[in-house]
Amino acid sequence: MKIKLELFGVSRDFSDKDHLEFEIKDKSSVNDLRNEIIKYIVENLSGNENFIKVVKSSTFCSENNEIISDNYKITKDQKIGIIPPIGGG
Repeated sequence: MKIKLELFGVSRDFSDKDHLEFEIKDKSSVNDLRNEIIKYIVENLSGNENFIKVVKSSTFCSENNEIISDNYKITKDQKIGIIPPIGGG
């Protein structure tokens, strides 16, 4: 399945586009997608530890703009957004 990962906040630094595309196995979970993103960072962004921390602490949302948990099963090609934590002061 093809997943278009929409990048928000600091995750926009993962690419010069506003998204990344991943090919994942049928019925993969959001956690599986999270691991694919980390693999991408290791292979393409020199294993940037700060980016990996962002991925590990981010929330994901469905194409219906609903927060989805790590065990949410992805059953079709779709857009999923990564929403990094936002800090303020």
